[in-house]
Amino acid sequence: MTLRVVAVADTHTFEGDFREIPDGDVFVHAGDLCRGGRLSELESVAAWISALPHTYKLVVPGNHDWSFVKEPLASRALLGESVTVLEDRGVEIEGVRFWGSPWQPEFHQWAFNLPRGRALAEKWALIPADTHVLVTHGPPEGIGDRTLTNGRQGCADLLARVRVIAPKLHMFGHIHEDGGAWQHGPTWFANVTTWECERAPTVFDVSAEGATPVLVPPRSTR
Repeated sequence: MTLRVVAVADTHTFEGDFREIPDGDVFVHAGDLCRGGRLSELESVAAWISALPHTYKLVVPGNHDWSFVKEPLASRALLGESVTVLEDRGVEIEGVRFWGSPWQPEFHQWAFNLPRGRALAEKWALIPADTHVLVTHGPPEGIGDRTLTNGRQGCADLLARVRVIAPKLHMFGHIHEDGGAWQHGPTWFANVTTWECERAPTVFDVSAEGATPVLVPPRSTR
C-alpha cells in the first residue's frame, strides 16, 4: 500500500495564508501550530485541520505548542478524534508505521526542550527499529538544520538513531531557513517547514518499501 503524505510545519497560526493544501491520504503537521502556545490559539488551527479532507491526520507538537504541555487533555480534545497526536508514540496506517516525537535541543526555554546528550538520546532510543516514517519537530545534525545566524542546530543523537533504524522517510521542521529534501542511503530526510505558510506543503509517496518525493517546494526567499 502506498500512501500520499502531505506535510507542513511551523505554520504559527498563519494557516489561512496557504493557497492550497494538496490532496493526499495522510496529513502531517510536524510542530509549531501556534505562536505563544495558548489554548485559544489552537482553536482556529484545530478548525482548519478538521476541515481538511485527508483520511488520516497526524500532529507532532513543537516548541511553540505550550498548550500540549500545560493543558494536554484540552489540546487533544480541541483537535478531535480525527487527529492523532504523536508524542513519543506510533501509529500504523495501511501497513506503514509512523512514529512521532516533539523534542529538540534546548532552544530559548520553549516547550519540549531537553539538554543535548543523554536526555535526548533516551527519547530517540524509544523510536522502534521497524519505523517506516519518523516525524520529529527538530532536525538531525547536518541535514536541514542550517540557520541564517546561528549555524547548524540539529541533534547529533537523533541522527545517530536514524542511521541505526533507517526509516524510509524522516520529516521535521523547526528550522525555517533550511526547508528541502535530501536522500542519504535508504532514508529520505525532509525539512517540511512552511515558514509561516510562505513555503508550500511537502508531499511524499510512502510505502513499507520506500519513499518518493512528489512535491518539495523551494526555500523561502525571506
